Amino acid sequence: MTEFWLISAPGEKTCQQTWDKLMAATTRTNILSTNHKFSIPDLKVGTLDVLVGLSDELAKLDSFVESVVKKVAQYMADVLEDSRDKVQENLLANGVDLVTYITRFQWDMAKYPIKQSLKNISEIISKQVTQIDNDLKARASAYNNLKGNLQNLERKNAGSLLTRSLADIVKKENFVLDSEYLITMLVVVPKVSYGDWEKTYETLAEMVVPRSSNLLFEDSDSGLFSVTLFRKAIDDFKHKARENKFTVRDFQYNEEEMKADKEEMTRLSTDKKKQFGPLVRWLKVNFSEAFIAWIHIKALRVFVESVLRYGLPVNFQAMLLQPNKKTMKKLREVLNDLYKHLDSSAAAIIDSAMDIPGLNLSQQEYYPYVYYKIDCNLLDFKV
Repeated sequence: MTEFWLISAPGEKTCQQTWDKLMAATTRTNILSTNHKFSIPDLKVGTLDVLVGLSDELAKLDSFVESVVKKVAQYMADVLEDSRDKVQENLLANGVDLVTYITRFQWDMAKYPIKQSLKNISEIISKQVTQIDNDLKARASAYNNLKGNLQNLERKNAGSLLTRSLADIVKKENFVLDSEYLITMLVVVPKVSYGDWEKTYETLAEMVVPRSSNLLFEDSDSGLFSVTLFRKAIDDFKHKARENKFTVRDFQYNEEEMKADKEEMTRLSTDKKKQFGPLVRWLKVNFSEAFIAWIHIKALRVFVESVLRYGLPVNFQAMLLQPNKKTMKKLREVLNDLYKHLDSSAAAIIDSAMDIPGLNLSQQEYYPYVYYKIDCNLLDFKV
């Protein structure tokens, strides 16, 4: 499971005792979760007013940063297109997988100096992640435009003979060119109608050149035939062809245009390849930055909430639980029993919620202990 519960409880005589109690309750008789100590440095507490305000700000910042982390991860999956199995190995934090990073979390003193106030640290994170979000929008827009233009051109060169570009199918020698009177037209004929075409094409209009039809290309359903006629018979020929379920393609042989199309496709394809490597590198680096920032916000929230709930001096143990999926409900009950003495009103809320079917507390999950969820499953699909 990639879900973690980051909780805190007040230190007993020592914080180690708090830890030992949790371990005994969750692992002694039945392993309900895998637990790790979550180390938070000695941050500056500041005033109570500031802490209360900061608690709300950090909640909003947490949601914002999580959304940016998910956007970068999802865009990485979009960019890697054909190798989505490689996405997970590119989603690292500080060079290690996400579970390892969270379970061995160490505060980054260089990025987020603890001599700064809590508000300053949260502002540093906010600026940093806003910048990543803005850069992602700009880079994604440029790359998506390029990819979209290339796909449009590729679509033009694929599909059925009724719609696809014919530039890469026909050759100069298939056409009568530079004639004042004659023109070569291209007609799509269903395979089942080849016999009808051969019998009738010379009589579809008065001025069709006899034996001028050649099969130039076939796909699974149809064939592309050339036919030469006098220019004055074009409208009549088109009309009769339509009646016979033959489709005349509007196509004029223009070497310059065809060359320009091919060059454009080559240019876009080359540009896409050139941008791909640097873009993936940028996504890897900035995913790591955003994810690290996100876990630091979780640490800030645990610190602020623990001081607000458990009071001063600062004395609490932060703990990271990785619940086993089958025993999540049981784990919740064990934690409630262990910590209900901290806040009787929270225990009452939980008890009544358990008795009322359909009451969903997930919107404002509140427990007698400080609790935040960290879900590392950041993608909309399973890799």
